[in-house]
Amino acid sequence: MNRREFAKALAVVGAFGSGMGTAWQAVAGTTPPAMRHVAVDPDRLLTLQQAFLDLRFGMFIHLNMATFQDREWGDPTRSPTLFNPKHLDTDQWARAAKSANMGYACLTTKHHDGFCLWPTKTSSANVMQSSYPHDVVRRYVDSFRKAGLKVCLYFSILDLRQDIRARTVTPEKIALIKAQITELLTNYGPLTALILDGWNASWSRISYAELAYREIYDLVKSLQPDCLLTDHNAGSYPGTALYYTDIKQYEQHAGQKIPANSPVPSQSGTTLQSDWFWKTTYPTSELAAARTIVDDWLKPFNDNHCNLILNVAPNRDGRFDDNAVARLAEIGALWKNPGPAAKIARPVTITTPDLAAGRPAWASASDEAVGPDQAFDDDFRTYWLADRGTTEAWIEVRFDAPTTFNTLSIVEARGREGYGDASRIVSYKVEIERDGKWIGIAAGATPEPYQFHEIAPATAKRVRLSVTGRQPGIVEFGLYDEPRG
Repeated sequence: MNRREFAKALAVVGAFGSGMGTAWQAVAGTTPPAMRHVAVDPDRLLTLQQAFLDLRFGMFIHLNMATFQDREWGDPTRSPTLFNPKHLDTDQWARAAKSANMGYACLTTKHHDGFCLWPTKTSSANVMQSSYPHDVVRRYVDSFRKAGLKVCLYFSILDLRQDIRARTVTPEKIALIKAQITELLTNYGPLTALILDGWNASWSRISYAELAYREIYDLVKSLQPDCLLTDHNAGSYPGTALYYTDIKQYEQHAGQKIPANSPVPSQSGTTLQSDWFWKTTYPTSELAAARTIVDDWLKPFNDNHCNLILNVAPNRDGRFDDNAVARLAEIGALWKNPGPAAKIARPVTITTPDLAAGRPAWASASDEAVGPDQAFDDDFRTYWLADRGTTEAWIEVRFDAPTTFNTLSIVEARGREGYGDASRIVSYKVEIERDGKWIGIAAGATPEPYQFHEIAPATAKRVRLSVTGRQPGIVEFGLYDEPRG
């Protein structure tokens, strides 16, 4: 499904949403209890991230309703009976992954149209209503574990069958999402990672304000503390920090690229065939060359703290085409896992909302049309710029009531249009106002491109960032209250 088809599907769902089953009921008679923040040990998280990078190479498996429609997104109005991979062979998938020397895999348990590959107890359409009434997720996890491979699952927040889309999210729909994630994390054994999609993306527009990231993060960590949570949000947040994800996820197939010298654990996803879901032309189509996959993607990515996850689309029988199986074996002849990946430093992980985003802002002085609000808009494309000729400047955010935070980020405008790649900042300091006096809480010389400070909890109504340098500019000055153990 292209973007025009997506818009058309949204219109259909909007018109017929009330006739698509009881979208408002997750599990009959139940409402998941409110979650408390789950403290995540940063050292344990780093160990898990490092172990994930050690796997180096994985397989994405897109199988769902779209497989039977020659589309990239399934039509949410089609009957579940269309789904019928009558010769499903997950053992073949696992053998093919092993032949390429992959270390893990990830299956699309639910894509954007909302059809579930497991027998969910929620109201969603699922395999038990299809022409193939079997638990596909169970068969997948059993086959891959039997082959010694790690198991991950993919889950779409965007759900067109249940009308879960931008500006339609309700508590009942959040309960449904949580119920489905709970099923996946309690019924299928330990997962290496859960990959989320269709959330806080420019094309889905379901924001973290509508569905709080930390709410889902806490649920996942409460059910499986060692499961990494990965959100497809690379298009919204910079690649040099872990904003709302444990592993930075890039959609290489959509043109997203890992920045040079990336400091954070990452994963880049692309396809062996031309698209994510199987098409009728695939058995005779050109595939990505084994040399390209190994020499241009896999090895350079691994050198940059990034795994490659290569999608292989099963056909309508539920098997890989012969040409795909052969190409995976070619890859395995060219590449073997060389061992543990290079060590990464512990990244700061942001999981809570930016408390300063959208708040009233002030500055000592600003260049034309680039006011201080642009440093507090949660948009990493815009920036505040001090007035011309300025060598000392400040920006300030003000809250209606005393607000507590323990993490702050300073993102200079390096690399942005009109600013240049080099830092203009000589020094900076962060202060809070208390009883009419300014008290310093963080300071430094030239900041890193993405400068973080984890501090003791500070509470204030006014927070100020002062900078010195040649007409300095700030993309974002963020304040966060991160749960800590």
